[in-house]
Amino acid sequence: MIIAVDGPAASGKGTIAKALARHYSLPHLDTGLLYRAVAVSVMHAGGDPADAEDALLGCNFAAALLDDPALKTEAAGKAASLVSAHPQVREALLERQRDFATQTGGAVLDGRDIGTVIAPDADAKLFVTASSRVRAERRFREMQSMGQDVGFDAILADILARDERDSGRAAAPLRQAEDADLLDTSELGIDAAVQRAIALVEAQVADR
Repeated sequence: MIIAVDGPAASGKGTIAKALARHYSLPHLDTGLLYRAVAVSVMHAGGDPADAEDALLGCNFAAALLDDPALKTEAAGKAASLVSAHPQVREALLERQRDFATQTGGAVLDGRDIGTVIAPDADAKLFVTASSRVRAERRFREMQSMGQDVGFDAILADILARDERDSGRAAAPLRQAEDADLLDTSELGIDAAVQRAIALVEAQVADR
């Protein structure tokens, strides 16, 4: 079974995808980490994430980079949004994601274009979202817990800018697949959101 979980930054899609993977005993891939790895690779090389050639060179990162704590920083998130806008970068990472999705037994993937581009024939698709303010509050708390001194207003502005870039880019823009169920987590706790996600997946699989 392939489960696609898409949505904007800090919507809860990663938490939900991991919970679905545990529930169904499936491997999980946070595809956003791939773009963060490209971004960090570019920055380590002194390149510009907004430059297509620099970003493409960053796609040659070593697998060990995916475990680097630097990928979780706000700077990596901003740069990842920039590199992900380059069609060449998305093409370079496409097969890696599709190979993961189509492995024997299936998988759970979360990102921005899983249900629309990476796994359009997924058995179940969710589009997880929340209001921009709620998402900014979540990211603010996360950054504080990591000891990062970032102001709330700056995080909210970055969330809004990232939404605009992700939704407006020409290559695989962030959007809800026509056959994906919408899951708004603005007013839901983690447990309630996960239970709702499982119910939606079960209903989709039963309808196939």
